[in-house]
Amino acid sequence: MAPAAKLSDDQTRALAPPRHVAIIMDGNGRWAKERGLPRTLGHRQGVEAVRRAVRTAIELNITYLTIFSFSSENWKRPADEVDDLMGLMKRFIRRDLVELHEAGVCIRVIGQRQHVDSELTKLIDDAVALTKGNDRLTLVIAFNYGSRSEIAGAARKLAAEVAAGTLDPSAITVERMANALDTSGIPDPDLLIRTSGEMRLSNFLLWQTAYSEFVFLDCYWPDFDKAAFEGAIHEFRSRERRFGGLTQRSTA
Repeated sequence: MAPAAKLSDDQTRALAPPRHVAIIMDGNGRWAKERGLPRTLGHRQGVEAVRRAVRTAIELNITYLTIFSFSSENWKRPADEVDDLMGLMKRFIRRDLVELHEAGVCIRVIGQRQHVDSELTKLIDDAVALTKGNDRLTLVIAFNYGSRSEIAGAARKLAAEVAAGTLDPSAITVERMANALDTSGIPDPDLLIRTSGEMRLSNFLLWQTAYSEFVFLDCYWPDFDKAAFEGAIHEFRSRERRFGGLTQRSTA
């Protein structure tokens, strides 16, 4: 029997799953409105979509999955809706933590703790501590998160080191800045997916997505399923990623 043909580097990369997928979960409210339902039910169906996305990421051997669960700008929404979103986060942790831990999921939460009540803060801390050693999938939850605030916070950290005389300004590199962000130690997303047809980043991972591939889907987040996830990855695999340079395909 003839030996199997060896895949080229380009072919191997084309078949491999993206290492890190980030998702802007958009459209819960519109999904509910089109069905004559309250927005809260749209958010609850959105949690079901999160569960499907996590299971699919594990099946597809994705290493990092980052979801935008609550923006620092979402506090501007009606108080009852914010309360419901906080309650959903608490229920998600209480209901799903054991299953996630047993599946080898490491939970990491990025964002500010300002305005977050002590009960939810403790639940987050406990979930992070329990799953810290898991390495099947790192689920990064961007909660009370805003990228501009994150970048400003990183700049303040470095400025404080400079003021203390422990850091020379000339030593502030791209890598040093990245390590001062909430996502320190997490590779940049290969693929960013946004549902609901909107085509903007909405203050999400502005630094980290400099060279990410974007896929915008028309479906609302509650309808995001395995087929939609796989379709986005198929689109990702069709892209030629050059990172500012040239590849063999582009020079052929």
